[in-house]
Amino acid sequence: MGRQTDSDSSDRPIFTDLASLYAALAEEDVPPPVPSGAFSERLVPGEGPPQAPILLVGEQPGDQEDIEQRPFVGPAGRVLDACLEEAELQRGQTFLTNAVKRFKFVPRGKRRLHQTPTAGDIAHYRWWLGEEIRLVGPRLVVSLGATALHALTGKRQSLGPLRGQAMAWQDRRLLPTVHPSFLLRLPDASARAVERARFVEDLRTAREALG
Repeated sequence: MGRQTDSDSSDRPIFTDLASLYAALAEEDVPPPVPSGAFSERLVPGEGPPQAPILLVGEQPGDQEDIEQRPFVGPAGRVLDACLEEAELQRGQTFLTNAVKRFKFVPRGKRRLHQTPTAGDIAHYRWWLGEEIRLVGPRLVVSLGATALHALTGKRQSLGPLRGQAMAWQDRRLLPTVHPSFLLRLPDASARAVERARFVEDLRTAREALG
């Protein structure tokens, strides 16, 4: 459906559909330079119904997501799928995307080790994330982890006091919670079970916040 230009929006295009947005991103994006690391040459767009009521934002694609060019298809994605189902939400009912659109990594032989995005990386993709949200038009946005929360609000803040609370944000609601990869990093099985249950409860709160 293409795009329109708007002289009142700093010459930024106004997109009318996600396909046009992602095509422009692929054509125009030059990622920030990464000292001692790299960004993948591939972009990973969002995925889900174009008018999903819930939109989930993660940090960035991982190694598997980069290979398949789909969000949340690696180990953290499998955790997310299981927790969504337990919270009585289906992946197909949500739109999944990331704050940063490329896999950022440090090469270690044949392996590519995840590198946390900087504030500059987050700012680089913030406008594109905002356009995704505008085009999907969700009633609720769920930020998965501190990086996603930073990308959405424009500031660093502690996730703990905000976790699991649906709050007014722009013209919709925002619910911060942890990233599912957090659960995978917990070495203690008991702590992992507790945090997984909390994560599922956060997702239930998101479902109930829709009314």
